[in-house]
Amino acid sequence: MPITTYAELKTNIADFLNRDDLTSVSSTFVSLAEADLNRQIRHWRQEKRSTASIDTQYSAIPADMLEVIRFYITSGDTRPLELISQAEMLDRKFRNLNTSGQPAYYAVTAGELEVYPVPDGTYTSELYYFGKTDALSDSNTSNWILEHYPDAYLYGSLIHSAPYLKDDARIQVWAALYQNAIDAINRASEKAKFGGSGRRMKIRAY
Repeated sequence: MPITTYAELKTNIADFLNRDDLTSVSSTFVSLAEADLNRQIRHWRQEKRSTASIDTQYSAIPADMLEVIRFYITSGDTRPLELISQAEMLDRKFRNLNTSGQPAYYAVTAGELEVYPVPDGTYTSELYYFGKTDALSDSNTSNWILEHYPDAYLYGSLIHSAPYLKDDARIQVWAALYQNAIDAINRASEKAKFGGSGRRMKIRAY
């Protein structure tokens, strides 16, 4: 049976498990698989762009953000902001008395984006990031992972069914197939972005 919709995915889960009494819990298996997919997959289809005006030290993070790719100031002296650690941020603020100016650094602090120096005006920023994939539901019946890589959803859901059903015998098989699917997704993204040549090292001329 094809796997193109949320309903078909749950039907296939039941078929693989040879069970017809999992209707109420199969959605949980899918949700647990989605949590893991969001942790493991980094694909160009997840890339998103958000613009905002920054005039304070702290700014809200997009609700669906998984990981920052790049953070730019696009007004004034256009430049990428450098990601630094919390320790580096505290050290810079201490040494420079939390000076103001055009932001040049950022850190993720308490669920917000903290910039340094503190903005001395309003700056336009652009954030590129990996965002969460929209979860499947009765109203959102498909997404890009299910459309292109239904095996990742199926085997990810089956893995999470095993503890519930107390069936450990097939976990290793499903886990191997699931990991193969994850690896294929990430490789496909790398190939699409870098032409199959992998990441290229930039050599600086002196």
